[in-house]
Amino acid sequence: MQKPSCGVSLEGLPFLGFTALTTLVLAILGWWHVSLVALIATFFILHFFRDPERVVPDDPGVAVSPADGKIIAVDFHPDPITGQRRQRICVFMNVFNVHVNRMPVAGTIQKIVYYPGKFFNASLDKASADNERNVVQIRDAEGLDWTCVQIAGLVARRIICWAETGDGLARGQRMGLIKFGSRVDLYLPEGYESSLRTGDIVHAGQSVLARKT
Repeated sequence: MQKPSCGVSLEGLPFLGFTALTTLVLAILGWWHVSLVALIATFFILHFFRDPERVVPDDPGVAVSPADGKIIAVDFHPDPITGQRRQRICVFMNVFNVHVNRMPVAGTIQKIVYYPGKFFNASLDKASADNERNVVQIRDAEGLDWTCVQIAGLVARRIICWAETGDGLARGQRMGLIKFGSRVDLYLPEGYESSLRTGDIVHAGQSVLARKT
């Protein structure tokens, strides 16, 4: 499994380097107004690709959020891997959220399936079926299967999954990234349920998303 650097994701360094160099060149040329715009863009890129450490709860029988953002749906929907109808929690990330995705539970990656697709607004329900997405199936220590879906949004054009099939990862461990606005859906196995509501704010690897019943 590939691992991002601490503080800033490696995937953001090319963007950060380009905007920082552009800012420097424009400043040397004396184009102060344009260089100020480039400097603001540099800080935006740095903010977007930030990768802070998180305090992962160690309570038994809980799942943490795989993404930062706002809950936009808590419903029942067919699992994209098994087809079974399961409780689904959808987390929408805007461009100001941290976009590093984390493991909801400790487990082994069973399957990863990538689907090319469109780039509708990720807050729309049809995004879960039509947008570019990456489906990750996780099996926990009890043999229960969880499905985590990374979904590209209106601005996002690149889904990154650091996890690989066969990897054994801890709860809250980094597993991927979606660039520039997106969404992550988590499908719960039988025996777990969520009490969260639409509009709740969650943090990846830290906020409890579901509990064992």
